[in-house]
Amino acid sequence: MNVIYLVSGANLHRLGQRNPVHYGTLTYASLVQTLTLYAKEKGYELEAFQSNHEGALIDFLCSAYDRGGVGIVFNPGAFTHYAYSLHDTVEMKTIPIVEVHLSDISRREPWRAHSVLAPVVDAQFIGEGIISYQKAIDYLISLLKNPSR
Repeated sequence: MNVIYLVSGANLHRLGQRNPVHYGTLTYASLVQTLTLYAKEKGYELEAFQSNHEGALIDFLCSAYDRGGVGIVFNPGAFTHYAYSLHDTVEMKTIPIVEVHLSDISRREPWRAHSVLAPVVDAQFIGEGIISYQKAIDYLISLLKNPSR
């Protein structure tokens, strides 16, 4: 199955309106559209899901595990820093998961620097805006071509 899941957490639907100093001016719709085209150029489908509710994210991740696919590009938003239920769900993964952030969380407020997901994701790409997402897609595709990576 040539599907890459794009999973977005709290407040990402407000991109383009929310603190452009940290998140830029790109809207969520533009982000999804750009990444859909990026994946399509590489021969993959992108399925996007966004929720402000931790339980909905858990349900979607588990559903993605059951359906299979190339992997998951996951920006959990603020859930990154405290959502141990998401940590536990990611730890159960059956397909690779890459954590992404538009901003460099390690250079922001001290509470943002820690990711509870970092120990259980396959990779992280942070601080490069949409390029972080594109690198995550490329990473997932590279795992298919070189599974021992």
